[in-house]
Amino acid sequence: MPRVYGLLLAGLMALTSGAGAAWAVEVRAGVLRIDYPRLAPISRFDIVPDDLGFAGAALGEEDNASTGRFLGHTYAIETALAPPEAADAALDEMLADGLGLVVVLGRGEDVVRLADRAGSDVLVLNAAAQETALRDAACRANLLHVVPSNAMMADAVAQFAIWKNWDRWFLIHGSNPPDRALADAYRAAARKFGARIVEEREFEDTGGSRRTDTGHVLVQRQLPVFTQDARDHDVVIAADASDVFVPYLPFHLWEPRPVLGSAGLRPNTFNPTLEAWGATQFQTRFEALTGRYVRPEDYQVWLALRVIGEAVTRTGSADPATIREYVLGEEFELAAFKGVPVTFRPWNGQLRQPVLLYDGRINVSVSPQDGFLHQRSPLDTMGLDAPESDCNAFE
Repeated sequence: MPRVYGLLLAGLMALTSGAGAAWAVEVRAGVLRIDYPRLAPISRFDIVPDDLGFAGAALGEEDNASTGRFLGHTYAIETALAPPEAADAALDEMLADGLGLVVVLGRGEDVVRLADRAGSDVLVLNAAAQETALRDAACRANLLHVVPSNAMMADAVAQFAIWKNWDRWFLIHGSNPPDRALADAYRAAARKFGARIVEEREFEDTGGSRRTDTGHVLVQRQLPVFTQDARDHDVVIAADASDVFVPYLPFHLWEPRPVLGSAGLRPNTFNPTLEAWGATQFQTRFEALTGRYVRPEDYQVWLALRVIGEAVTRTGSADPATIREYVLGEEFELAAFKGVPVTFRPWNGQLRQPVLLYDGRINVSVSPQDGFLHQRSPLDTMGLDAPESDCNAFE
């Protein structure tokens, strides 16, 4: 027994010594959510919760604090909600308050502008903007991406389609710029994995209401005619980032085909049905804290804060430059309830992670699919690989 107590005491002293080296590290971060005008929800299932993203921040703060208590680290999260025209002012308030770590939920053009406004001394983590350009020529050295890009999402769908031998695609995309950008990602995915886009059609957004009975009937009548006489295809690939027509696309095609992409089988980062890899305990903790199911935005903000927490734990520093250097290095990895550790791509700041393929009730599959190999990591088969990215900010 004395030997056992001696070993326990030695371990406690070692822990205390380690904590002493990093004692009283105060970690302060901000979460800024930009709210944009939204289409009316089709049903109550589409109503966006008021705490979207902020609920993930609350759980992330709680998880970081649990580890931090053993090391003398404290965590404080400040949140702000702003329309696009007030986002700069909201960021300025955070910077004036001394925050050097900021998680942003917003669209690409706003995220890039805020990263530039924040300056090189501030580390910005993108938790929502999927535009591939932000990981390409428009990248910023102080901007890391927790959310997958359009390219990663499209590649995840493409791998599954190719694995199923569905290589003839009918691509239907919306008319808004984000829809066309997403369509570009699916075109690139088709070239990358050997699919053929046998036909493309654009569904024009005329600004009508999706919620009214007349709008519902109109779209239901339009879509079968809109998809009539398409060339022979295995699957419909939908690219509608604006969510204008895709809710009605399955079951309203002229010819019955699986729908993948923005409707039907959809790529996402997390959803309430994931229970593998320890995700059940994440789900139950989130539900106990918030009283609702998790959404991808919640998971992405949680993940961004856990990136910060893991870096602080390993480095004993809350300095943005130190955190950035560590997470982009080879030693960084983070458990994210996805079966494999997630890491960052050092050439463009994108977080590598598996992508779930979700049909609204179950996770049908997870990409990368078996058989898609890469010399570095199978996760790098999705999105911009180093030779494909024109990002120079990380050199």
